[in-house]
Amino acid sequence: MAGPAFRAAAVRVRVPATSANLGPGFDALGLSLGLYDDVVVRVADSGLHVDIAGEGARTLPRDENHLLVRSLRTAFDLLGGQPRGLEVVCANRIPHGRGLGSSSAAICAGIVAARAVTIGGDARLDETALLELATEIEGHPDNVAACLLGGFTLAWTDGGAARAIRMEVAESVVPVVFVPDMPVLTETARGLLPRSVPHVDASFNAGRAALLVQALTRRPELLLAATEDRLHQEYRAPAMPQSVELVNRLRADGVPAVISGAGPTVLALTEDSAADKVARLAGEGWAANRLGLDGTGASVLPLGSQ
Repeated sequence: MAGPAFRAAAVRVRVPATSANLGPGFDALGLSLGLYDDVVVRVADSGLHVDIAGEGARTLPRDENHLLVRSLRTAFDLLGGQPRGLEVVCANRIPHGRGLGSSSAAICAGIVAARAVTIGGDARLDETALLELATEIEGHPDNVAACLLGGFTLAWTDGGAARAIRMEVAESVVPVVFVPDMPVLTETARGLLPRSVPHVDASFNAGRAALLVQALTRRPELLLAATEDRLHQEYRAPAMPQSVELVNRLRADGVPAVISGAGPTVLALTEDSAADKVARLAGEGWAANRLGLDGTGASVLPLGSQ
């Protein structure tokens, strides 16, 4: 079989930040947020050149070890072969190591860009294959599903294959994120989880996760109850005590708040009239940001668009 042909022009991909779990939906539920990384990829005559601006500019590798480059390479293999060379420019805005899906964004940007720069790539790597590939690289589908599809997603695996459905969030829901200065490694947060949990807690979370689907899409007034969790947040408290304390304090004030992904960012789901007030509740040591909801997911944009 002949190898793929590549476009001469560069392609630009925009990928959103995501928040997974959302309280009770551990490793299943995800939300796409209006905070974006942009990546421009061009096939070159030879070599690899990586330029990074913004988050991670001083710490991320600029070689084959970069997660985005590794994702590009994996996708190119599935698309039929590697290009002669690559030029990659990253404009990163999603905080790293904060539970806002920066690794999923890099993975999704890489595989979407590889498909876009490959002539006929859409036919060789369809939407289902994109999700399966992103999940294979990431290890679980919750963040990558929200990053690829946008909106509010429910992801699962069926016979080892990743699947997801996308839902629309109620218009009145406004996310506010509280980002601390220090990161927490996902591996550290996962390492604190017990191998088993009480049956009563598992049953509790199953009910709350089902309620959360209704609350986020149709009944936002139920969000405080729907975001209760007994499976992961308190177990992770030793790695992020200030985050768990903030969650508990916000919830005591009636604000639906959760640990975003593996933390330590805190996500509050409020309404427009209360969002600015909620953003001021954390105090010093937190960067509070009111965000929009992303309804598009990973997308290929014209190079000159804003």
